[in-house]
Amino acid sequence: MSDRIVIAGGGIGGLAAAIGLANKGIASVVLERASAFGEIGAGIQLGPNAFHAFDYLGVGDRARQMAVYIDNLRLMDAISGDEITRISLGDDFRTRFGNPYAVVHRGELHRVFLDACQAHPLVELRTRSGVAGYEKAGEQVAAVLEDNTRIEGRALIGADGLWSKVRAQMLGDGAPRVSGHTTYRSVIPVEDMPEELRWNAATLWAGPKCHIVHYPLSGWKMFNLVVTYHNHAAEPVAGKAVSHDEVRKGFEHVSPLARSVIDKGQDWKLWVLCDRDPVMNWTDDTVALLGDAAHPMLQYMAQGACMAMEDAVALAEEMAAQPQAPAAALLAYQNRRRLRTARVQLQSRAVGEHIYHPDGAHAALRNAVMQARGPQEWHDQVAWLYGSTGLEGAVSFETRAGR
Repeated sequence: MSDRIVIAGGGIGGLAAAIGLANKGIASVVLERASAFGEIGAGIQLGPNAFHAFDYLGVGDRARQMAVYIDNLRLMDAISGDEITRISLGDDFRTRFGNPYAVVHRGELHRVFLDACQAHPLVELRTRSGVAGYEKAGEQVAAVLEDNTRIEGRALIGADGLWSKVRAQMLGDGAPRVSGHTTYRSVIPVEDMPEELRWNAATLWAGPKCHIVHYPLSGWKMFNLVVTYHNHAAEPVAGKAVSHDEVRKGFEHVSPLARSVIDKGQDWKLWVLCDRDPVMNWTDDTVALLGDAAHPMLQYMAQGACMAMEDAVALAEEMAAQPQAPAAALLAYQNRRRLRTARVQLQSRAVGEHIYHPDGAHAALRNAVMQARGPQEWHDQVAWLYGSTGLEGAVSFETRAGR
């Protein structure tokens, strides 16, 4: 009988879960479908809640070393080219939330967790091990691989992403919801970024049915560039290479300054954004979901990776609290997380509709409301999100950081 936890998926969420469990003395095996552990994509924004999770998971120092600490969140009107508002991320922000706001390269963040897992004797990593489903037998559960190999443990965590096979078997709720929004991603060398836009900020240009986001990465060696067009795409697509001309089509109506950023992009890849409606159940006795497998969300609150890391924190806490009762521990984990993640899922949709993509009077109202808020009001608006580890008060970030 195996006493380990089986984790399906070797992305940021799966590895964070493994190191969180290992730090509590709980062994795990991480099963990754690909031939090597790695991450696709470029930039991730990290609110203070991500750093609360890093500290809990024991990777805070490494994560801080590779992050770029930006000064502001800037919201620009993509049509007029004017600034709508900016949120300072300086000393007042850090004092309020106990940690900074930063941006990182997704691959570099994944590497932090991969290195931690490789160095820990309680974590086993396996590649070419795609999970097709699971079987329960008494006190054990087996991840069934695509080649019918069975990997047993006392619990299974489905951290296998948007198209989770573990979720498909558990909930049978079909394909994800296609948002109709198409995102194009690129990275550009810092010297190619228009000089007048080399801001130490996460910048959002909001326009009718479109937006542009850019910020520095990797020690200011490059800029991450993400542009999104609400073109009513009907089918999910992930990582498809596209031409510059195709990307530019959805942005002919924006200001020349905003469009100049797109003109610097190269090697564009396309994703059609998908999410799901929140659900109240992510568990099947000794099987539970984590990260995008549990609560996939649109990008508009920059919280997908952050929520997965918070899940890992809650999972480690509950499994350590009830080590001999994995089903009870997983249910307690789910109950800690489901309403918070549901709020982020639904607010991500709302932010896309009311901040990123409005037009006409809707956009004018957005501008007026956001310009009227002062720094304290902005901090109050995000306190529910950034001031938590995701344990909803059971473990405060002040306790974890020794503050």
